[in-house]
Amino acid sequence: MTTFYLVRHAAHDSLGSYLAGRMEGVHLGPAGREQAERLARRMQRETFAAIVSSPRERTRETAMAISVLAEIGPVEIDPDLDEIDFGAWSGKTFDELNTDPAWRRWNEDRASARTPNGESMDDVGRRVLGRMDALRRRHDGETVVLVTHADVIKAVVCHTLGLPADRCFRFEIDPASITVVADDGQGARLIRLNEGV
Repeated sequence: MTTFYLVRHAAHDSLGSYLAGRMEGVHLGPAGREQAERLARRMQRETFAAIVSSPRERTRETAMAISVLAEIGPVEIDPDLDEIDFGAWSGKTFDELNTDPAWRRWNEDRASARTPNGESMDDVGRRVLGRMDALRRRHDGETVVLVTHADVIKAVVCHTLGLPADRCFRFEIDPASITVVADDGQGARLIRLNEGV
């Protein structure tokens, strides 16, 4: 059995005002750094074997805060944990996006809709679940921290609970939150959802 702590990155300065996606240079702001420190102190209560992070700056900074206090490193960077590839939508404000029919379809039908770069929620789920399966084999009986993004975590939760991807709006994944999934190779179980710090 491998236990995964799925951690959403702490807040960046403009969280909620535009879609950051895979844009470069999106760092934690002052409030996000404070969130990351609280999260790191919370994670000190746990014992884990590895920390794996999405390549985005905001996830790496969150992972580093955990790594420093837990004295576990280095942080492994893994593109399979990356944010959804939103392509041309990245950097647009939500007011701009709400005028785009393709954006509205993406949010109404996550089970079949695709982003401008062609990624679907099922694609996201396949890549992250494939990485988790490899980590499960490598860290059997251990705990691994995965620092990633809200929709990536939602894809894992939907798969774990057997929900279609368009049910991802029925639960929240807040900045700097912890969701815990345990996997024995025969199937995963949701242990905790969206624990705040």
